[in-house]
Order: sequence, then structure tokens, then C-alpha cells
Amino acid sequence: MTEMVYGAVPAQGGEPILPKWWRTIDKWTISCVLILFAIGLLLGFAASPPLAERNGHSPFHYVERQALFGGLALIAMIITSMMSPTLVRRLAVLGFLVAFVALALLPFFGTDFGKGAVRWYSMGFASVQPSEFLKPGFVVVTAWMIAASQQINGPPGTAWSFALCISIVLMLALQPDFGQASLVLFGWGVMYFVAGAPMLLLVIMAGMVVLAGSLAYANSEHFARRIDGFLNPEVDPTTQLGYATNAIREGGLLGVGVGEGEVKWSLPDAHTDFIIAVAAEEYGLILVLIIIGLYASVVVRSLLRLMRERDPFVRLAGAGLACMFGVQAMINMGVAVRLLPAKGMTLPFVSYGGSSLIAGGIAVGMLLAFTRTRPQGEIGDILRGRAR
Repeated sequence: MTEMVYGAVPAQGGEPILPKWWRTIDKWTISCVLILFAIGLLLGFAASPPLAERNGHSPFHYVERQALFGGLALIAMIITSMMSPTLVRRLAVLGFLVAFVALALLPFFGTDFGKGAVRWYSMGFASVQPSEFLKPGFVVVTAWMIAASQQINGPPGTAWSFALCISIVLMLALQPDFGQASLVLFGWGVMYFVAGAPMLLLVIMAGMVVLAGSLAYANSEHFARRIDGFLNPEVDPTTQLGYATNAIREGGLLGVGVGEGEVKWSLPDAHTDFIIAVAAEEYGLILVLIIIGLYASVVVRSLLRLMRERDPFVRLAGAGLACMFGVQAMINMGVAVRLLPAKGMTLPFVSYGGSSLIAGGIAVGMLLAFTRTRPQGEIGDILRGRAR
């Protein structure tokens, strides 16, 4: 009727993509990620020259590669963060299927690079670890299934997602890669908990995890060796854990000074799994606390923004991505200080690694896409409306 009297209102042109993205994105999370990447490059200048020298490369060979992979990761993060949740879900499903097939074919075409676990495909100029790309896709696919199961007459998505989770955990355990397997299982548990899982069922699942760990300890020499090393009250000073523990102790509050650390000459994985030991030795506890604060800021801010989200799929996927990001960092640092058994897991955006950097960029890009401000009102509006 209004249009008949006054005429149709001219359609307004849509807001350009970049201004809209900048207005709706969580700028604090992006800033934290950029600072973490800069810290990773800084630590790479300290940690990687000894390895480059042993392998016959130029002193900053690995720093240059980290800058290249990190640049690709940041581009992937920004592009992904500009997408709508629906587009993120569609692309994540395709990416997950590719990564799942690649993970299944690892026993036939993969390599272990002499580390005792077949986790990579060798491409000649680089290597690819499918499990790193599988994790963000798995989170999105699982969130989609669980959200669908909550609809009236919806499919049994929770059961399907659990079966998918167990199949992935078994494939990872056979590599063996118990660190990534536990991270995938944790991610599924977080989303199931956010979806309203009964506590009794979660307790039963925790008991099953303990039982599975006991069976792995009894049947896997690789797993048993790491558990025994963790439980041994005396640390062999010639092992990676021994070198890392000593480096953290030597660093103290302010560190021994830039370039003065010794652990990088002893640790073969100083630039990857034990990069936090290099940070603690050369820059001290201050830098370690800054790194912890940056990871905590990303997780807490993301969860706070997701609490206002109405779409159950977005809430579940965002919570899974944020918690897996934080727990991976916690596991890496926990191993270095002997709070956890050795896992072989990188520190997101800080450790060297092409697969982990690019996959991390995609995962954080998805998280940023899910936590963008949208014109939906707040979930509290629904609750207040019901109370009236």
C-alpha cells in the first residue's frame, strides 16, 4: 500500500566488500594473530640458523620459507574471513573430503622423514601434512551435522559426527599421531558439550578415552616410550625434553639475551615443536607470558562474540575452532615444560611449518568469518522475549 501511494523506494547499492569486512571483523583477533606471526619470525631468526647450517642451506633459509608460508597463510585467513558462513561451510565440506581421502591414503603413499610416524606427503620442494588441513574441515562438518540433528525431524547428525570422529581418530592413531587424534576428539567433545550433551555421557566418554589410552600403552611401543619418558621423575639431559627444560630454566625472567641461547644448537626441532624453549631461554618468562596472553585473547574474544550468535551451526563451529586453536597452543607449551607427554605438535603461527601455517590461517579465517558482526540482534533478545 505504501508503495502504491508514494512509489517504490529505489534499491540501495550494497556496501563494498572491504569496508564491510573491516567494519564487522574482530580487529583484536587479527592483531593478535599478526603479532604471533611476527614473534614466530623473530624466533625463527634465532632458532633456524643452526639447522640450516647442518643441512647446508643459507643461514636464514627456514626464516625465508616461514615468511613465504606465513604470507600465504595470512592471505588465506583474510580471504576466508570475508566469506559468509554458508560459503565457508560449503568450501569446508569439499576441503574436508579431500583431506580425508589424503589421510586414508597416507599408509600407501606417505613418508615419515625418519621420525617414525607416517604423517606427510613428500612433494620434493615441500611436504604436506593432511591432518592439519583435516581439522578445520572436520570442525565445520561436525558442527553442521550436530546443528542439523537439533532441528525438528532432523537427521541423526550427532551419531554420524561421532562415527566420523572415531574413524579419523583411528586413522591418526595408526600413523601413529596420538596428539592430533586427541585434538580431533577434544574438538568433537567441545561441540557436543556446547550443543547440550548430558554430563553423564561426557563422563562415560572420558572413561573410554582412558581405556583407549591404556590399550595404546600396552600395544604401541611409540606411545609407551613417550608416556614412560613423561612419568620418569628424572629427565635425560641429552633428550629434547632435557634440553628444553634446561633452556627454560636458564632463561629466567628476562632471558640470557638475543642470540645468546644455546638450546637451538642441541634441539633438532628447536624451530618447530620446541620453539617456546628458544623464546624462554633468549627472551625469558616475559615473552612467554605475552605469547600465552595472545592465544588466550583470541580464544576468549571469539567465545564472547559467539555467545551473542543465534545460528546454532555458527556457534558450534566457532566454539570448536577457537577451542582447538587454544588447546593446540596449550599442548605445545605444556610438552616443553613437561606438563604433558611429547606430542609432536606445532605452536600455531609461531612454529615453522608450511602445512601448519597455511591450515592455521584457514582455520582462523573461518573463525573470523563466524565471529563477524551481523545484523541479527543478540541471542539475549530471544531469551528476554520468551520471558515476557
